[in-house]
Amino acid sequence: MAIDNKIQRLLGDYDAHCRRIARSTLIDLNETPAQRIARVRELEADYVRWFEYYFPNFAKVPCAWFHRQMANDIVSATEVYELLEVYRSGAKSVHADMGIPLYLMYTKRLQFMLLIGETERKAQKLLSACQAQLQYNKRLINDYGKRYQQGDWSAGEFLTTDGVRFMCLGFGQDPRGIREEERRPDYIVVDDVDNKKHVNNDRIMREGVEWLFEDLMGCFDESDGSVKRFVYANNNFHKNSITNRLKEQFKVQISKAREAGVQSKYRILSVAAVKDLSTFEPNWPEKTSAEYWREKFRNTPSRSFMREYMHVHVEDGAVFRVEDMQWKKMLPLNEYDALVFYGDLSYKASACYKGMVLVGKKGREFHIIHTFLRQSTRTVLARWLYDLYEDRSLNRCRKIRYLIEGLFSMDEFINDFDTEGDARGYYIPVRADKRPKGDKYDRIEATQSYFERRNVWLNIDERDTPDQTELVDQYLAFEKGSGSMVDGPDAVEGALSLLNSVTRTQRATYRVGYRNSRKY
Repeated sequence: MAIDNKIQRLLGDYDAHCRRIARSTLIDLNETPAQRIARVRELEADYVRWFEYYFPNFAKVPCAWFHRQMANDIVSATEVYELLEVYRSGAKSVHADMGIPLYLMYTKRLQFMLLIGETERKAQKLLSACQAQLQYNKRLINDYGKRYQQGDWSAGEFLTTDGVRFMCLGFGQDPRGIREEERRPDYIVVDDVDNKKHVNNDRIMREGVEWLFEDLMGCFDESDGSVKRFVYANNNFHKNSITNRLKEQFKVQISKAREAGVQSKYRILSVAAVKDLSTFEPNWPEKTSAEYWREKFRNTPSRSFMREYMHVHVEDGAVFRVEDMQWKKMLPLNEYDALVFYGDLSYKASACYKGMVLVGKKGREFHIIHTFLRQSTRTVLARWLYDLYEDRSLNRCRKIRYLIEGLFSMDEFINDFDTEGDARGYYIPVRADKRPKGDKYDRIEATQSYFERRNVWLNIDERDTPDQTELVDQYLAFEKGSGSMVDGPDAVEGALSLLNSVTRTQRATYRVGYRNSRKY
């Protein structure tokens, strides 16, 4: 019954989609046959213009540069293996699954399309887009005639009047022996088949890649001059995913071709949502602005954004594990051996986080008492520090030291705190940490032993605050070379290093005495 209901919902969605297509594809009834032929020829000369004319409900904004490039890569070659590593919501599916194959079909360059989805049901839903256009797109019917003949996407395949076959399977289903009379697939597209539940299962991932190369690509006709267009579309969210493993294999094939001095048939088109996390310049500015992505980044956990939109592999607990994060009540400030406020103000990029933590040391334990970790200005951080100073009466605790990481333009950074002090009539003694430092990632990774030995504790009263949540996220996402944010762990490392230095000095003892001269 549940399956029947699901099918009914899919059919209902399909019918509604077909009605939208019919409404959106209006035609010019006054156009002459000669005008129509000239217009069609002009459109067929440019895939992007062809797509934007025939699919107005999908082309609500102009196509991006990478849509044109993927189409040129696929259409211009009769044998190509294209990996579309395109960010989530980048419209890779609508072009790879519908726009490009229909363009090839109507220009008489496609005979048999095989579409692979994560499951058979998902594959059928993807295939329905092609059938809906063939049956209900008035512009296509007006210019090319009625092409749909028989079959149905819900059964997994359909045929056109000129014998072109469209078929779909779920990932891992046996494709061997698939053919239409003597014809084998000449366009195979694999769309969005990676599954987060399986990425940590090496066997499943390895067998998935083997299935692609052996079972699926083996469906092509192996004869001279045969057409083989293979397209794989997915965002690359995990280093152990099928997408990433396939990408590594494509790189090997590209390298082999380069060494042999020939043009590679394997191509990788990698497109992130934005060009960098400093300006947030979008790769599809016709659809989304830099401000849109800046807001998206601000309101999304950083590790999730990096995975889904930037192809950066951020793994939970690669260095710092979930079980290393522990919480408890903090001590009164006067009971700590030493206390340090330490700030990392990340002057390079607006996307970086401004971080400041108050860490106290008691015996072997380090307590992260207060945390500021936000994508905001230094002025906001300074205001937070002064507010906390007043709310918690920190002026009564003479043990606290206030430092920020030493940078080239340090006077400007100190001035942000002094400006806030001017408005309040007093000054918190913030100074620069001028100590020479090594590699940031090496320093942060070196603190992992404190967490592993359960010597680091977080303030349970701040456990659900956005700042502390972001700090924990940055620890769990930390891995050298991953590209994930580390401004919070960097600030904590600075505090831990200073606390160790302070308490080491406090515990040192000095003695003055005399010894007998041994000169004579």
